[in-house]
Amino acid sequence: MLRDQRLKLIKTAAWAFVAMSLTLSAVSLPAQESRKVLSHPTPIYPETARRFSLTGVVKVQIVIAPDGHIKETKVIGGHPVLVAEVQKTLMSWKYAPASSESTALLEFDFHP
Repeated sequence: MLRDQRLKLIKTAAWAFVAMSLTLSAVSLPAQESRKVLSHPTPIYPETARRFSLTGVVKVQIVIAPDGHIKETKVIGGHPVLVAEVQKTLMSWKYAPASSESTALLEFDFHP
């Protein structure tokens, strides 16, 4: 009897794990979607960064609204001086419209 209960509990836990895995993988699928960029000005190399010879890469994850504007940015890494310039420039980026939100990971290289 105890063995039957243990097997039933294991089966339930396994099904719960499978359901969670499928849900999580479905949630991350839009991040793989690529949308056409309509307007993407390049961030300028900041004068402060030039004076101090700052170089590096800024990584930003963005959420693109259905109408094509960037709704949200999340900085993954980069020097704060360079990050500020990227965030300022991203406000003027525009993507093609789509039926739902999507995400993208962007990288910007800064060298004098």
